[in-house]
Amino acid sequence: MLFGRESPHAMAIPEKPRTGIHNALSLLRSILIFDPLIWLYTIVLATLSLLSSLFDRSGRVQHGFARLWSWLILKTTLCPVKVSGLDRLDLGKPRVYAVNHLSALDIPVLYVALPMQFRIMAKRELFRYPFLGWHLRRSGQIAVDVADAKTEAGGEVTKGRIDRGSVRAVLGALSSGMPLVIFPEGGRSKTGRVKPFLSGAFYFAIKAGVEVVPMALAGTYEALPMNTYHIRPRRLELIAGEPIPTQGYSPRQAELLAQRVQQEVEALYARDAQRSRGVAEQ
Repeated sequence: MLFGRESPHAMAIPEKPRTGIHNALSLLRSILIFDPLIWLYTIVLATLSLLSSLFDRSGRVQHGFARLWSWLILKTTLCPVKVSGLDRLDLGKPRVYAVNHLSALDIPVLYVALPMQFRIMAKRELFRYPFLGWHLRRSGQIAVDVADAKTEAGGEVTKGRIDRGSVRAVLGALSSGMPLVIFPEGGRSKTGRVKPFLSGAFYFAIKAGVEVVPMALAGTYEALPMNTYHIRPRRLELIAGEPIPTQGYSPRQAELLAQRVQQEVEALYARDAQRSRGVAEQ
């Protein structure tokens, strides 16, 4: 297992080779149909969601709008979602769900695939954008400083380098029974491969004493990689692994827990790629 650099495993779901004409038509469909409709869904539902926060500060109504927004996007772009492994989990327990980050489609997949209410630990910089930041804050998402997480690498955690407001928000959400979702890589992968996991989010899980559930996303990178608006319809998949207890880890061992969770995500990653290749060869 390789930590400190990208995983050698790419989670690509095989598909038939595409011709130049097919790619051109696909791009045209995305520009003329998919993208305008996604912007329409986003503007209308985000506005309604933000207005609903005036009456509901819990974030539950906003979560419902996010699920509807996600469902519309995936239906419109012809991207069905397959879910594996969730049936083995007690979804009523507060846990930290750690997911690899491949694409802008990851968020819609999570909202459609996960049946329970949850909140996302997002990069603090996203909260600084007008409208987006307001919505994130009003819907109960939690701001985490990625720089703090990087500073923690190696296990050197000091109180001065951990934002106490983030700690209180995370511990408060988990103690109230709210599951949290994190993208431990700190951003989307540009290559479709798993990037090194930052340890900051696992520090929070250790402090809260909750289990971490490794989850792997498949297909979203191939459907919509970074720096493009060209959406390619395909099957997407979310695979949940076995929960990992945090008992026995101290906050200074957050890096060790991050490595273990990354190893589990990579194993799910490789297993899905192998299964997909087998299906393609049949």
